[in-house]
Amino acid sequence: MDKVKAFVFVDALGWRQIERYGFLEDILPHRRKIEMQFGYSCTAIPTILSGKRPSEHGHLSFYDYAPEKSPFKKMKLLAPFLRPASFWRRGRVRHQLSKLIKRIYGFTGYFQLYAVPLERLPLLDYCEKRDLFVPGGLAPVENLADVWTRQGKRFHISNWRLKEEDNFRIARDLLRNGALDRAFIYFAAFDALQHDNVGRDEILAPRMAEYAGTIRSLYFALKESGREFELTVFSDHGMTPLRGTLDAPAALEASGLVWGEDYASAIDSTMARFWWLKPGAKERVEAAFAKFSGRWLTREEMEYHGIWRDDKKFGDAIFLADPGIQFCPSDMGVKPLNGMHGFDPADEDSFASWLSTEPVPDTVRRVADYFSEMTR
Repeated sequence: MDKVKAFVFVDALGWRQIERYGFLEDILPHRRKIEMQFGYSCTAIPTILSGKRPSEHGHLSFYDYAPEKSPFKKMKLLAPFLRPASFWRRGRVRHQLSKLIKRIYGFTGYFQLYAVPLERLPLLDYCEKRDLFVPGGLAPVENLADVWTRQGKRFHISNWRLKEEDNFRIARDLLRNGALDRAFIYFAAFDALQHDNVGRDEILAPRMAEYAGTIRSLYFALKESGREFELTVFSDHGMTPLRGTLDAPAALEASGLVWGEDYASAIDSTMARFWWLKPGAKERVEAAFAKFSGRWLTREEMEYHGIWRDDKKFGDAIFLADPGIQFCPSDMGVKPLNGMHGFDPADEDSFASWLSTEPVPDTVRRVADYFSEMTR
């Protein structure tokens, strides 16, 4: 009978946390520090689910400048009703509007407006329109559900909409009863906890102990099933403490350039992506960013990280902030968070982790390598 394999994905369970708290050393003795996928969770998750890099699966950040592909073109008609602007920037209003837009457009994936200016939406595309975890969710790229279905495996993949405890309970019971060959169990809440409390042992240590207890009970449920098993816990990235902020909107306004005429941008928490629409815009933006703590990525770096595309879907240029420095305000929010990820993957706080009951294959070095092990 096929060995049962359970994979537990704990978002933001970085190598720093693994070392600091000695997480599950007794039952998961085989462990490795893993290079994160350049980008955020919205980049790492499709990479984990497909084994492809952003240049192939198309997900780097939620929003891209793409006037011809924007699903929001008709929102131009709402422009007269988007006053006063301060009302539409309120968090609760944004949250409810996000839910409404998601329903209207039939998006089945995760969707949030965050702090993206509403008047820019008709010129932007959104990458996660479909649920990434279900069969066909990353089409035309195959995802984990596609491959396990093709392999004829009895499998279960967590529903990201459910509470962690519900996802765990469902998977544990199915594994204990011998009903599965493969399980992918997703714990997402640790990411938010770290964003607010990175470095605070009094908050993180008890939560880590809870996760350890939960995963330990899963280990014993697998033992009770009577089948040979393999249990692996992995993450997508770590978390870097806040060390400072950069005000990109103020710098760009001072440059005299006009968004949508001279240039377009998508300003995330750690990187600013630009599309040059008129000659001279590149030089003026570079001058505006000259004193910022960070650097412009070279083509070689983008190719190494799997984020270079000839069609410039992800931008003509990317400015990456130094570790710990956040763009604020940005299209993602108006306040900095105590911790953030999405910096240089070489940043020591950024490394992900792979922990297992079995020796770690030498081929598992990056987040993109997980997929081959889950489908092997």
